[in-house]
Amino acid sequence: MKNEYLPRIADEIISDRLRSIGAILIEGPKWCGKTWTAARASKSQLYMQDPDKKGSYLKAADTKPSLLLKGDKPRLLDEWQTAPVLWDAVRFAVDQSGEYGQFILTGSAVPRDNVVEHTGTGRIARITMRPMSLYESSESNGSVSLGELFDGKTDIDGLSDLSIEQIAFAIVRGGWPASVGEDEKTAFRHAVDYVEAVINQDISAVDGVEKSPARVRALMRSLARNVSTLATVKTICDDITAGNDQSLSEKTISGYMNALDRIFVTENSPAWNPVLRSRTAIRTSPKRQFVDPSIAAATMRLSPERLLDDFSYFGFLFESLCDRDLRIYAESIDGELYHYRDKSNLEADAVICLKDGRWAAIEIKLGAKEIEEAAKHLLLLKDKVNAEKMKEPSFLMVLTGTEFAYRRDDGVFVVPVGCLKN
Repeated sequence: MKNEYLPRIADEIISDRLRSIGAILIEGPKWCGKTWTAARASKSQLYMQDPDKKGSYLKAADTKPSLLLKGDKPRLLDEWQTAPVLWDAVRFAVDQSGEYGQFILTGSAVPRDNVVEHTGTGRIARITMRPMSLYESSESNGSVSLGELFDGKTDIDGLSDLSIEQIAFAIVRGGWPASVGEDEKTAFRHAVDYVEAVINQDISAVDGVEKSPARVRALMRSLARNVSTLATVKTICDDITAGNDQSLSEKTISGYMNALDRIFVTENSPAWNPVLRSRTAIRTSPKRQFVDPSIAAATMRLSPERLLDDFSYFGFLFESLCDRDLRIYAESIDGELYHYRDKSNLEADAVICLKDGRWAAIEIKLGAKEIEEAAKHLLLLKDKVNAEKMKEPSFLMVLTGTEFAYRRDDGVFVVPVGCLKN
């Protein structure tokens, strides 16, 4: 990994939370930069994965975990789930002192149920980190701010520097900090190594249940084929069965998928359920996504050149890239990401809902030819939402792989992903 630290959107979130609560937990996939970011915010560090000290750390955790909490504050406890007792020790220490900003915990896996006695509510705040957005990797120039659009800005302009070829490369490379700035071959190798580690080690380690690498690989390939879709567990089961693995049941697949969730490999978008004027039924299936589009590309062993040869699949992975960035930007302004689709197939690829009730609908389209149809869908959705019981949308947006940012005559914003920031 290169020595230069690229600022993260999480930096400000971490700083803010440390001023208002006793401890924070930074969760997210391996290699997304949690440890580096947390170390910069801390004054002392405990690395539970240090092979020279792990044994003694675990013994201390078994006998007197408070010994591991000694050090300048904020103190970093990296990969705390290696010794789950640290959670309750931190919670107790925070209760005893009543001070803010004492501990930073990081974790790349959700521990098994019932390994901690208390939830930590009111003492430990959770922050999710993901691989880098295009703005964090300096590939988006940030000329259009999501937060400013929510605050009512209507006059936008910007010019994206990202070509279609560069977008394809960004998808295959991913937002892994160690890959940003690397050449194509090295960056692709990083993504493939990540996928192989998930298949052969990480998915079994999370719950101690051995899982067949061949079955995990088949599942990962099915999820990659169905990325950015509403594929059900049955659809995925049928997809795998078609690949001649007859022994995987829906229950087994659900267990494997839960394990992928727990190690932050997958991050599906839940369905948005607005109050509608009509009685149109809303589809409630989650939209299948990996935490980073490079996971799908690496699973399928796609190069940027191969991706450019299949614009249909390129569109799905472009949506996955945009979902990742929108999720990062939305959370930094106290929002969450959803998707919308009803039985009439009216959809919005992304819906951002802020905690104060404001919302915005977004369609994601790689090319310019689809902008007009996407804008019509967004305006139809706006008309369907019951304005008497919900607020009008703060804005409607078509997020694209094109060059120019502008506001259409109908009020819909067209924003290149290479112009967007939080």
